[in-house]
Amino acid sequence: MNQPTGTFGTIILRPHWLQWVVDKAPWIAVNIFGYCWYHMTPLPDLILFLMIAMSIHLTYMLLYLTMTRFTVTDEVLVYEHGVLMRQREYVELYRIIDFKEHICFFQNLAGIKTVTIYSGDRSTPILPMRGIALDYPLVGIIRQRVEYNKRKKGIYEITNR
Repeated sequence: MNQPTGTFGTIILRPHWLQWVVDKAPWIAVNIFGYCWYHMTPLPDLILFLMIAMSIHLTYMLLYLTMTRFTVTDEVLVYEHGVLMRQREYVELYRIIDFKEHICFFQNLAGIKTVTIYSGDRSTPILPMRGIALDYPLVGIIRQRVEYNKRKKGIYEITNR
């Protein structure tokens, strides 16, 4: 995958919907239990109202996750998120300093991971990219583009060890 011309192509990533299940599993269980409990016993309507409100919130969070998009171009990583108000955050690839992959137990069962990007960007110094497929080599792809952009711009890292 060594491309000397610098034309890597654009990659668009969306979090997998199972990330929502991993994040919200306790609340989903409480919501289902609440509906069942309400229908099995005579409870006040306040319980039903709370379950409906929780269902609306869970649906909104699923919609938020499905509308999230990460776009990796030749020079920039774009993070788009939001439902009612969309927001785009840009991280120049040459500013990326480090990476971290995190896979919790439930993510491992779902076949997804979280890739955290650390950058020298002031507005987005830490960018977690959640719900990425476990077998997708995102760190390698971004690392190659970061190195290319640093060479292209003449940026060298000096460390004091």
